[in-house]
Amino acid sequence: MDTASKLRLLKEKNLLKDQTHIEVMHLLTDSKLIEKLTSIEHKNLLSYIWNLIGIAEIPNSIYLEYTQNLLLFINKNLSTDKGFSYTGSINDIVPCYNAMIFEAYCRLGLHQSTEAQNALYWIKNYQVFDRVTKTTWPYSGICKHGGCMNNVPCYIGIGKTIRALITYREFSPVPDKEVKHLIHIGLEYMLQHNMFQRLSNRQPISAHITDIMFPQSYMLSFTDLVYIVSKTNSFNRPEVSPLLEVLRKKQTSSGGWKTDYNYSYNGYTPFDNRRKDSEWITALFSNWLGSIVL
Repeated sequence: MDTASKLRLLKEKNLLKDQTHIEVMHLLTDSKLIEKLTSIEHKNLLSYIWNLIGIAEIPNSIYLEYTQNLLLFINKNLSTDKGFSYTGSINDIVPCYNAMIFEAYCRLGLHQSTEAQNALYWIKNYQVFDRVTKTTWPYSGICKHGGCMNNVPCYIGIGKTIRALITYREFSPVPDKEVKHLIHIGLEYMLQHNMFQRLSNRQPISAHITDIMFPQSYMLSFTDLVYIVSKTNSFNRPEVSPLLEVLRKKQTSSGGWKTDYNYSYNGYTPFDNRRKDSEWITALFSNWLGSIVL
């Protein structure tokens, strides 16, 4: 097991606090995955985003000078006073990228930073979680990618935002009633869709929504859904039964899970290949499922 994976499991099991700083640094510096993530040749702005999202999945990676330089670049080039933009322009703030970068900041312990709080403010004031509410966001860039919040709000944006808010709640020591409420209404909307199915025909809502991948990309994936259901203690909800059935079918004969899809883009680093059981996914799913029997 890669030492970065060990760090993540310690965090998931609330045992990381028992490690000394020296022990944590050894786990970080001994990681082959960290070596990959800190050797990226960035070719455009998106490559910095994918690099940040990947490295943020590893607890305490904020201690690395590489991560701190990456954050300085994001702060300067992609953070606005309204939220995170994938181009750096306020006109190009969209739900999925704002949420993913916001979540990365939370994982790095920067949930109270000005940049993260701007992103949270955008979510609280402009993200919609149903087909009734209309956003008051005035900029047109949000409609470039399928009309993110037209009559039917982008399901990917809702899922990514709920995932990010769940992570914020986990990392923030201060309870936020509004965040709790948004998670609730967003989760209920997703449960109406059995987490991944269209209301009209019960077919998958979007490409890759039933694919396991890690770390996350701009697609809403099966990994995202399992994370959301786990962190909200929703496995017992009847609407989750179809998701559990897919999870059961994907489990290998050895009891693990494989990665179904690896996004390909400069800066994005898959944590495992698709040839065998994924070390990361198997460990995380097993931890998230807890006593749930498939």
